[in-house]
Amino acid sequence: MPLNNAPTMTSSRSWPYFDPEYDTMSSIIDPPKVVIDNESEKNATLVKVSSQNKHGTLLEVVQELMDMDLTISKAYISSDGGWFLDVFHVTDQQGCKIRDEKLIGNIQKALSLQKKKWTAAFQKCPGRSIGIQTISEHTAIELTGTDRPGLLSEVSAVLAEMYCRVNAAEVWTHRRRVACVIYVTDEDTLGPIENVRKLERLLEKLKPIMQGYDNEKIARSVVAESFTHVERRLHQLMLADHDSDSSDLQNQPTDEKLKNPEITVEIGSEMNYSVVKIQCPDRPKLLFDTVCTLTDLKYVVSHATIYPSGPYAVQEYHIRKMDGHTLDEEAKSKVKKCLEAAIERRSSEGLRLDLCTSDRPGLLTDVTRIFRENGLSVTRADVSTQGDKAVNTFYVTDVNGHPVDMKTVDAIRKDNPLLGVHAVPLASEVGRALDVSPFSKFIKTSERILQGLGWRA
Repeated sequence: MPLNNAPTMTSSRSWPYFDPEYDTMSSIIDPPKVVIDNESEKNATLVKVSSQNKHGTLLEVVQELMDMDLTISKAYISSDGGWFLDVFHVTDQQGCKIRDEKLIGNIQKALSLQKKKWTAAFQKCPGRSIGIQTISEHTAIELTGTDRPGLLSEVSAVLAEMYCRVNAAEVWTHRRRVACVIYVTDEDTLGPIENVRKLERLLEKLKPIMQGYDNEKIARSVVAESFTHVERRLHQLMLADHDSDSSDLQNQPTDEKLKNPEITVEIGSEMNYSVVKIQCPDRPKLLFDTVCTLTDLKYVVSHATIYPSGPYAVQEYHIRKMDGHTLDEEAKSKVKKCLEAAIERRSSEGLRLDLCTSDRPGLLTDVTRIFRENGLSVTRADVSTQGDKAVNTFYVTDVNGHPVDMKTVDAIRKDNPLLGVHAVPLASEVGRALDVSPFSKFIKTSERILQGLGWRA
């Protein structure tokens, strides 16, 4: 779906039909080959992929590995011509080789493009894709606008007022802009919002909230009608919102301004490639974020090398435009800004709060109201339900973007009997493993060791 064209309002069930059994003839005749090698490297499992190449093949592979919570420490990529060859060095979240035979089988199936996305189990996973994969059970709403303290509380209050239940949501903020994808069901039917008039009223109420007081920027509240990986969609929403062009950094702490990724973009002459070199602090999902950006900017990655250098990650891409040309000076500047923004979006600072409790209507409204009343601003959020449990993660700062004092946490615990709070310092500050509450077993730790707060009812 074009990034700049907002979908028209129709029934929440109107979408193009795609046959789940459909596949391209080339994939049937010459399917991808995936080799899992646990012998060649001492500290990593090698995942070797070879297949016919098309635009986005690299992103699809990286996306599948990311969705299985695998860490990519190194990668060697070659996709010149019509063939894709890649070697990934991967580990699990504990830094160990992949030994589990079931997980190895899942990697084989996912990277062999076995149409996993069309299975019933995947369709019921509201955190992975938006639009057609979940439209039978949820209505997915996309929001972009001006970020400010208390915004998530206002959005969740409108949803509760309209008797819409939040089943999952992901929220990103960057340079005073915000993008989020929210999966809701109608409390009356426990399914997608079928009443078109109700859906229109909901979007009408949300748009001015997203606009805020910034009349120079366009706010957006629409029903998602594409079928895209949710984290890729958030990158697309931010890219379309031109967050990379924002120069309003006065609210950003000085020490955060110094953490901007070191990115150089060079125009290469050898073989008519443009060479993009990136060096920045390493973190989970960094490769996905950069490959996603290059793909959505319509560049073809012909060769790439990714490797660690101490606490930093070094990435080097040889790219061309889809018409085969290299970057001109204007494109060079845009690529640099967009890559910097993509890397910064997920580098959330602040205290991590993990909440796991019995799910109920209005829970998100109550939690975000408590944040707002106690002077906390949400910089990123991942909201989901697992069975009858609400499993949520929030990154919070004070309203000025500064770290949250533990006294504030104590005040929340004392003043709000709804929540029982166990506060611990960040793992990076104490350099040791953390003792966590029994409720942490519900929390999927995909980026780092559980840190921040364990909330429980």
